Amino acid sequence: MSGSQSLFFNGTVLTMDDDRPVASAVVIDGERILAVGDEEDMRALLQPDAGEVNLQGRTMIPAFIDPHGHFPDPGFIELFRVDLAPPPRGDCIDMNTALERLADRVAVTPKGEWVMGVLFDNTAIAENRMPTRAELDRVSTEHPIWVIHASGHNGVANTRVLDMLGITSETPDPAGGRFGRDPKSGELTGLIEGLSAMGNMGDTDFLIDRERFWLGFRACRDEYLSQGVTYAQNAWATREMLEHFNSLPDGEDPGIDVMLLPIGELEPGLSAGPEALEWQGNRYFSLGPRKLFTDGAFQLQTAYLSEPYFKPADPDAPHGMTYTDRKELFVQVRKLHRMGFQIHCHCNGDAGTDNLLDAIEAALEEFPRSDHRHTVIHGQVLRDDQLERMARLGVTVSFFTAHIHYWGDRHYDTFLGPERAEGISPTASAERHGVHFTIHNDASVTPTRPIHLMQCAVNRRTASGRLLGEKERIPIHSALKAHTIEAAWQVFQEHERGSITPGKIADFAVLSTNPTSHSEAFENCVVLQTIRRGECVFAKSC
Repeated sequence: MSGSQSLFFNGTVLTMDDDRPVASAVVIDGERILAVGDEEDMRALLQPDAGEVNLQGRTMIPAFIDPHGHFPDPGFIELFRVDLAPPPRGDCIDMNTALERLADRVAVTPKGEWVMGVLFDNTAIAENRMPTRAELDRVSTEHPIWVIHASGHNGVANTRVLDMLGITSETPDPAGGRFGRDPKSGELTGLIEGLSAMGNMGDTDFLIDRERFWLGFRACRDEYLSQGVTYAQNAWATREMLEHFNSLPDGEDPGIDVMLLPIGELEPGLSAGPEALEWQGNRYFSLGPRKLFTDGAFQLQTAYLSEPYFKPADPDAPHGMTYTDRKELFVQVRKLHRMGFQIHCHCNGDAGTDNLLDAIEAALEEFPRSDHRHTVIHGQVLRDDQLERMARLGVTVSFFTAHIHYWGDRHYDTFLGPERAEGISPTASAERHGVHFTIHNDASVTPTRPIHLMQCAVNRRTASGRLLGEKERIPIHSALKAHTIEAAWQVFQEHERGSITPGKIADFAVLSTNPTSHSEAFENCVVLQTIRRGECVFAKSC
């Protein structure tokens, strides 16, 4: 590219703009889209020194937008943590493999320094359980060892960690969390469950200092750009994480744009008063909705359901559990809604969603707002009556459709049973009820892979190949919109991003095939090039 203008031509442009869905050429001027249309008309607008990009018959779409994730946690995992992911994501198939990998890291880690294992999934390894404190103690008692579950909702600590935290068998369980205990002796097993119990060990920035933050940031940025994602999200931003982002030197371009969702409980202190965050603000990082939780994760059977789990792991809690007391949830929702914030709330189970919708409806009755766009995050088992209510209340949803591939078989066999499993991530039902929806990977729970994520929503195939919920399949174009213009709309960015429309930021992804042409093209589709703010930032093939 040369000059401030560039022409993209000789390709198919899927704009995600309903006023002009398809074009053959685009002109950009600097960071912005100048015009969209036919090549002849676009060439008539060019300055003499304009550059040209020949798409060579390929397809260009708006760059993908991450509707829910935890950037830059994938970079932290790559550089600083022990990857214990099982198939289909990784190759940690049993407990011995996990313990050996932890031991390998212990061998090269100075005594007293932390060793952290991540992405462990008890439902996908041979033993079907979490490690024990005793097993981690055999790896080392001279290093604090912490193994966190793939969902991020529980973990296991060795004795060194429990001692450091002052947790004993006499320590009471906190509200919304619990410490694992041997049913006979009452001794601690090392299991720590729930955000309230894990504390900062459940945060994505745990053990991350400023230097490690920027190293992880760059590693994660490069991964996202290679997948066509130019707008990332950190959906559980602690104050420390906000300070890390706030350290970007004035005028420096970090190479990717990020929306940050501060923890809802930080308000109002985060925004007002003597302890308010001095957010410097820049063109690349912005503060978005505030984040809340209602429940846990399906893999741990802590997602809160209105009907019991198909095969309950805990007979004393067959419906799962709430992470936030209903009364407290009402207080938090009322507070944030009254302050004018948008709310994104983690709700895996339908009972958790009921609590949130009740709280939103109460807040709206007291403080009416016509366009709040409060959002259910995950919404795995939304019922039709809930979708009808969401449409009435103006509530949106971001579905974790990657669950269909990674955990769909376990939903079918264990978590929900055949009938309810058919309805996980009910995108077609949301579309039918007129509820705005997006789809996400929840990185680092599953890797940021937009095309695979869309395939999950369109094809609904589990890791074993089972078709799970044919009635909830959506067209490819709907999946594309869910990861582009709908993702922009969901966080009030539709005037800046999400479609190839004059005036918007010039963020594009060039694909190897037109995914809307036929199913085989979609299955073999890859990102060849990523354009961010008018500049090529990733090129697999130009």
